[in-house]
Amino acid sequence: MNLTIRGLDRRATLLLALVTTSLALSTSQVLAHNVTEGDAGYIQEIWGVNIIPFMYLGAKHMVTGYDHILFLLGVVFFLYRAKDVGIYVSLFAFGHSTTMLLGVWFGWGVNAYIVDAIVGLSVVYKALDNLGAFQRWLGFQPNTKAATLIFGLFHGMGLATKILDYDIAPEGLLANLLAFNVGVELGQLTALAIILIVMGFWRKSPYFFQQAYSVNVVMMTLGFILMGYQITGYFVAA
Repeated sequence: MNLTIRGLDRRATLLLALVTTSLALSTSQVLAHNVTEGDAGYIQEIWGVNIIPFMYLGAKHMVTGYDHILFLLGVVFFLYRAKDVGIYVSLFAFGHSTTMLLGVWFGWGVNAYIVDAIVGLSVVYKALDNLGAFQRWLGFQPNTKAATLIFGLFHGMGLATKILDYDIAPEGLLANLLAFNVGVELGQLTALAIILIVMGFWRKSPYFFQQAYSVNVVMMTLGFILMGYQITGYFVAA
């Protein structure tokens, strides 16, 4: 009986890995902070303050942003206390919000391929951290809170770079950016709630740690795939 259950758990882990990888590879345009054509057209056409639409766009970006979800999953993967989850998610949110708002407001454009490659690196880094790789390789644990904040800054800069590409109207810019950011945070809370609920059930499995290794390897692989697409795109576009 135990062998049967273990076999099923291994199959479930393999299925999760295959499905996740397939979804990533089937994305028509692998850009971590891509904005859909419909949303881009809407951003370019509207004028003045539009609180609700920008909140919706912000929430949609977070919930459908697989780069954010993967990094967020990696951050909370081994966090069991609500206090720790709150601290790390707040650090990520602060970093993400800061560079998104300031980047658009002051026009800090960065090459999208480079920043999105760093976003992919953030997923790789967090997966390796969860696997204990840095302790084995370096002999010490890097500051996880500082890393979460720093990578949050890059995630926000990636989004700012994309928004700048669409020449958002200056009228009502600050209010719209703040509304967009509120939407991002609402979307993040929604995604976080789903992740924590799933993780809560998953952690009760006696094979959680065995499966956790496989899932983090998949996360690392997806991060490398994202990095590869962006680096290739950079040289092709050069």
